Amino acid sequence: MAWLTWILVYTIAWCLIFFMVLPWGVRTPAEAGVETVPGQAESAPVRPRLGLKAAITSALALLATLGWHGLRATWLD
Repeated sequence: MAWLTWILVYTIAWCLIFFMVLPWGVRTPAEAGVETVPGQAESAPVRPRLGLKAAITSALALLATLGWHGLRATWLD
């Protein structure tokens, strides 16, 4: 069952970190000097770069999971 715990901790860490990383580098059309498309929200990001943010999140979630494992190992010993 240990592998299931690892997966659950990684998934929870990934979701939490992803929502923390989402606002990084977001620029609205007004800030970027780009014209908006009719019907587009004024707060919509010009380039959301979700792939980069997912990669950063995956690396940070892995570090968080490994840190959790290290802390758990020291607490249980």
